[in-house]
Amino acid sequence: MAREAVTKRDTPGTEDRHPLSRRLILSTAIELMDAEGAQGLTMRRLGEALGVEAMSLYHHVNGREDLLEGVVDQLVDQIRVAPESTQPPHSGWQSVMQLLAHEVRQLALAHPKIFPLIATRHPAAPWLRPPLRSLRVVEEFLRALTARGLTDVQAARAYRSFTSFLLGHLLLEAATSGAETSPVEEPLDEGGADISNGAAQLPIERFPTVLRMQTLLSEDRTKIEFEEALEGLLNRLDLELSQ
Repeated sequence: MAREAVTKRDTPGTEDRHPLSRRLILSTAIELMDAEGAQGLTMRRLGEALGVEAMSLYHHVNGREDLLEGVVDQLVDQIRVAPESTQPPHSGWQSVMQLLAHEVRQLALAHPKIFPLIATRHPAAPWLRPPLRSLRVVEEFLRALTARGLTDVQAARAYRSFTSFLLGHLLLEAATSGAETSPVEEPLDEGGADISNGAAQLPIERFPTVLRMQTLLSEDRTKIEFEEALEGLLNRLDLELSQ
């Protein structure tokens, strides 16, 4: 049996040795990207930060592609859609979207150099949209909306409009903080699969709301949504400028 690799992370006056694990690797990668950006992250650079040879990392991550996916998943997994204080009938769908928008914004502000990665990596399924890109987050979001009276069609439209709003505003905010907003690299071609390779171990049956609304979520309404958003912007500006 191969000896378990350990990392040595020095602090003043102390010497700590930590067993090398996927979680530690991802956490260290996040620290490096927060400091230096995602573009320059390499397995060698990550190994140096952990005090191990780069080859040791491959026992826990399957290369840089898997590393980037793991970083995104670990950060997105921090998102919570509807805390107990927002459960119906004490709140409506508006409060869910307000709280979630601020939570995603806090994630973007905490990791401005990584948020473009969250925005550009392929989501768990091709019919899902970043930054709400995981099956778990989308399931909780759609379930929260329908529990508050929205129909499936209304919830799907709200999801598309909401993600477009978040992506546009938060990518711009990340860019003003000095983040590189171009993709780190081309995403993997999943060959048109319903669920990406990285999420294949998550049976979609565990997400019944997403499964029920898959056809609605797959509709291409980009042109319509662009025109609607533009019209809404012009109407709001007309109201503001006429006062």
